[in-house]
Amino acid sequence: MARLIAVALLALLSLSVRAEAIVDAAQVKAALARGAIVWDVRGTAQYRKGHIPGAINIGEAGSVLRNAVTEDFIPTAEIEEILGSAGLDPAKEIIVYGDRGSAYTYFGRYTMRYFGAEKVAAFHDGLDGWVAAGNPLSNTESKLPALKLKLKIASELAVSTADVVARARQGGAQLVDVRSEDEFRGDDVRAIRGGHIPGAVHIPYENNWQDPHTYAKLASRKVKDSSGASLAPMDKLKSLYAKLDPKKETIVYCQSGVRAAETATVLEQLGFNNVKVYDSSWLGYAARLDAPAENETFFNVGAMSGRIASMSRRIEQLEGLILEMRAAATSPAVAAAKHCDGKPC
Repeated sequence: MARLIAVALLALLSLSVRAEAIVDAAQVKAALARGAIVWDVRGTAQYRKGHIPGAINIGEAGSVLRNAVTEDFIPTAEIEEILGSAGLDPAKEIIVYGDRGSAYTYFGRYTMRYFGAEKVAAFHDGLDGWVAAGNPLSNTESKLPALKLKLKIASELAVSTADVVARARQGGAQLVDVRSEDEFRGDDVRAIRGGHIPGAVHIPYENNWQDPHTYAKLASRKVKDSSGASLAPMDKLKSLYAKLDPKKETIVYCQSGVRAAETATVLEQLGFNNVKVYDSSWLGYAARLDAPAENETFFNVGAMSGRIASMSRRIEQLEGLILEMRAAATSPAVAAAKHCDGKPC
């Protein structure tokens, strides 16, 4: 009987580990001790300056794994090669981190889940939280054995543009727009048109933090560190999403799926059991001109082209002035004036 109880307890512990979507520094240390893979999704230069000991890096995940124009995933065969070369095995336990509160941490987690990983968690506090907990950093690049991957896509975690357009036309879909207020209103146009999907609930992803304005305050030196970007307490998060039905399909979107991945993970942590990321997000939706939109505004291509042309002319003028200044500075007369009896004055 005692043995059966022990086995049952171990099974429950295993399930709790698998179910954990967001972890803290102590949980990261425990995962490292278990032999988990730790993935640093920041740029290579940042990684080399200091990272969690044993963490691996493939460069800035959002750039390496996505098409620069569409911001969708690059072909799966290429992702298999990149992840396989780095030893990022979806079959193993994986912890993903970046800077504190970085949506790219969650994009990394979503990437691994989308490509078949079942046991992957986001370390929200990232490198800042690791250091704040008194843990050391490493400057030594870590490598894992390369492996041959054949990724299996978990299509149930995502929705396509066609799916979202259909739901928007039918109405009643539970959609969460996590972009900024200006993007939602259509004032900040980052695609062919601005606005939002009809019926979407607007909750910016930074509202998941203790202080949504942390990085703006940090930039203006109103705060000393990024601690305000730590995840808000669970009771506050439950209140934030109280109007949503945890049992209903919930589709989360932003501009290109990165910020959406953070909120989707938070909802998962809160117990929402059918959360989907609209990976193409507003960039893909706005390109479908037949898709209904609220607060619709259009991007003025002609005006932007004019501004770019004007900026190009100014840059050319500045480059010309710089060349003239360099030429004047190296002229014989100037050189002679800078010397006295053949020696620098």
